[in-house]
Amino acid sequence: MIVALSRFLIANDMAAEVRIAFRDRPHFVDGAPGFLGMEAMSPVDNQAEIWLETRWSDEQSYRYRHDGPEYHPSHNGVPKAIKLVLRSAEIQILKMFAH
Repeated sequence: MIVALSRFLIANDMAAEVRIAFRDRPHFVDGAPGFLGMEAMSPVDNQAEIWLETRWSDEQSYRYRHDGPEYHPSHNGVPKAIKLVLRSAEIQILKMFAH
């Protein structure tokens, strides 16, 4: 199992709207091959920072979804006016070895 851990920082005052978009997401990814689950969160002391954890059975499934044609449509619910802090977006792929 792998975890894709994404982090980004919202530059304008739209963190609440982004949290609502994640809460009300259309669940397009839920049926993707290899998808196991997702959590979205923010640090207690910085609500403008968003962390997204997705769990996958293997890295190939994650890469296929992330690099494939269904990636962008799954983000249609994200507020259009959102601005990110330049170069704040990061993705790390972690291999699970115990839980």
